[in-house]
Amino acid sequence: MHELEYGSDVAVELLKNLDIDYVAFNPGATFRGLHESIVNYGENEKPEVIVCCHEEIAVSLCQGYAKAALKPMAAAVHDIVGLLHSTMAIYLDWLDQTPVLVLGGTGPMAVEERRPWIDWIHTALVQGNVVRDYVKWDDQPGSVESFSESFYRAYRAAMSEPKGPVYVCLDAGLQEQSIDKDYKVPDFDRYPVSTSPQADPAGLEEAAKALVGAERPVVMADYLGRNSNAVASLVELAELLALPVIDVGSRFNFPSTHPLDISGSGEEYIDKADVVLGLDMADFYHALTVTERTSRIPLSLVPEDTRIIHIGLQELLLRGWSQNIGKLQPMNQSIMADTSLALPELVSLCRQEMVKDDRIDREKRFEMVKAKHESLRAKWWRVAVNTAEDKPISFACLAAKLWEVVRCEDWILVNRTLGNWTRRLWDWNFPHQWIGAHHGGAVGYGVGHSLGAALAHKGSGSLCIDIQPDGDFLYTPSALWTAAHHEIPLLIVMFNNRSYGNSENHQRTMSEMRRRPTHTSGIGTRIENPPVDFATLARGFGIHGEGPIEEPKDIRPALERAVGYVKEKNSCALVDVITQPR
Repeated sequence: MHELEYGSDVAVELLKNLDIDYVAFNPGATFRGLHESIVNYGENEKPEVIVCCHEEIAVSLCQGYAKAALKPMAAAVHDIVGLLHSTMAIYLDWLDQTPVLVLGGTGPMAVEERRPWIDWIHTALVQGNVVRDYVKWDDQPGSVESFSESFYRAYRAAMSEPKGPVYVCLDAGLQEQSIDKDYKVPDFDRYPVSTSPQADPAGLEEAAKALVGAERPVVMADYLGRNSNAVASLVELAELLALPVIDVGSRFNFPSTHPLDISGSGEEYIDKADVVLGLDMADFYHALTVTERTSRIPLSLVPEDTRIIHIGLQELLLRGWSQNIGKLQPMNQSIMADTSLALPELVSLCRQEMVKDDRIDREKRFEMVKAKHESLRAKWWRVAVNTAEDKPISFACLAAKLWEVVRCEDWILVNRTLGNWTRRLWDWNFPHQWIGAHHGGAVGYGVGHSLGAALAHKGSGSLCIDIQPDGDFLYTPSALWTAAHHEIPLLIVMFNNRSYGNSENHQRTMSEMRRRPTHTSGIGTRIENPPVDFATLARGFGIHGEGPIEEPKDIRPALERAVGYVKEKNSCALVDVITQPR
């Protein structure tokens, strides 16, 4: 450990102890002490600075990084104004159960140390109130000696299941305070992250009996794939009992090529199921209903006598302010446990139960599900072939062309799925290939999130792919400067319908319902007159740009050039493709 001279040196030493490799920020005066220490304390060792042009980009970048690297990085946000800029991204971290360490600064809490005006409008009582309803924990330590308590507790909270963002606000005066040369930072080894909870044995036994005895079981998984071991256990359970599996998609939960994957036709299985097992479902009610678009009335897909079981930790994320938990789903069992621990035990219990009672013809069920899986894959490829010449370009065509280019690469999809067409057509075999996404109905997080994931894989030789909506991109286009400046290799494929397509569809639905003209649905939703030249924008930020591409025959050559550039230059490239609405 190097000699500590200032409070901000202590903060940096703590970040080193927590193995934080990067700190992303847009510079601000209330963390100027921290900034200086990151750059100069300890011979400019890690953490490395990632410069961003907006706090929302900085925090979104941390989100993507944490999901790809399986450990957090930090974002520093400038007092009230920077924190307010970052709130949307922090809320998405919360929804996405992602561990992010957000560090803030504030003007001196001691009024006699505040400069007139500026330190007053940049100081709050207390600043953490802004995000308290959607972080796992926040703190504002009152002394330099308290920094270690705050950092270590914050890290433990962020990394304990279910994971999430935390916020620690550092008084500017404490950052710049000289400290006693004898002060030693406590070692983190004595403050380990808590282990995850295992399931109630009796509850798992009951679930095992229900699954083994089920004639028409279905499994649904949402956030299970945050742990790759849990994915392997789900595959083992599915193969043991011939269980059809629906991957809801917030993480990679089940291979798309597995014969028991029926993610594209889940409704026809759910509405006949006698047992439904949900695993880490963020909103189980939503997954078990279908909503009529015009009336907004949800209709349950499951029969009333279906036995519903859930295993997960979602109850630990309850908050009163945000109703992101969804409607309370009636069920027969709710088992509080980390699925990565519960599933291996459930597999073992099912094996034991099968010895006692094995009347179900699972081979027949396996073959039926396999046939359905294969027919779905064949149908989807027919759609891709049949729409290959459509203009504007179809999602199926773009997904197929992109697959032709990247299928032999070590590809990693870090944002979006082209309306699930990449999962339908590509071979999703390994958990790292899809880091998952929860955009929460918000726009603006995509490119920052993607850069964070690509940063985590920098130097690995993997090809990170951001399938990027145009409207979302326009919220945070300056992220391209960060990509160029830090030489982050990333392939950005724009699906550009020149519209806020979801809102345009809503407008059309309302007009149809009210029997009014539908040709006006583009007013207030279309991004045209003028259309944005994204390739030129990309080049203006210093990265490779292709497009706009309107002819299907031009897609593959442009993608091949862009992939070659990313691999050769270890940098970022953008391909702008004009597509149909979803």
